[in-house]
Amino acid sequence: MMKLAVLAAAAGSAAAFAPVQQGRTSTAVQAFENELGVIAPTGFFDPLGFTDGIDQEKFDQYRTAELKHGRVAQLAVIGYITPEIFRWGFDIAPGIPCADVPNGVAAINAIPALGWAQIIFAIGAVDVRGWLGDFDIGKPDLKGKEEERALQELQHGRLAMLAILELLRHDSQNFVSPGFDGYDNMITGLPFIYGN
Repeated sequence: MMKLAVLAAAAGSAAAFAPVQQGRTSTAVQAFENELGVIAPTGFFDPLGFTDGIDQEKFDQYRTAELKHGRVAQLAVIGYITPEIFRWGFDIAPGIPCADVPNGVAAINAIPALGWAQIIFAIGAVDVRGWLGDFDIGKPDLKGKEEERALQELQHGRLAMLAILELLRHDSQNFVSPGFDGYDNMITGLPFIYGN
C-alpha cells in the first residue's frame, strides 16, 4: 500500500512539470467583447456558442432579436400582473367579459377560439404592419445618454425575459397544485393591491 502511495505521489508531482495545453479563446469573444450589453461579471456571455464564426451583420441581427424579445417580455410581464389589479370592461368574446377570465395560465382554457383569433390577429397586425406607429409624445430627452439608455433597455429586456419565465413557472405550478406556496394571490409583497 505504501508503494502505491509513493508511486501516486511521484506521478502527481511529475504531472506538475508537464507542459500545460493552452485553452483556445473563442474568436467570437474577441470580436464582440466590446459590444453594448457586455457587462461585468460575466463579460461576453455565449455559453452555447451562437456567435462562433459569425460576422458583425449576423451579430446585429441577433442583437435586434434580443431587443425585440426583451420588449415583448416586458409587455408580457405587465400583461401578466395587470389583471391582478385591473380588468377591462369589454368582452373578450361574445358573452365573455374580461372580468370573467381568470388570471395567468388558467386563462388559456377560459378564452374561446374567437378570443384567441382576436389576440393573434392584433399581435400580428402590430408586428407585421407596425400599426401603432411612432409617437412623439412621451419620448425622453436623451441628449448624450443614448448609449446608456440603450444598455438599460437591453438589461431590462433580459430581466423581463427571466421574469416572465418565472411567472409562468410559478403560476403553472400553482395551477397544477393550488396553494402549493401557501398564498392566495400571485403578488404577495403588496397586500394593499387586494384591499387587505
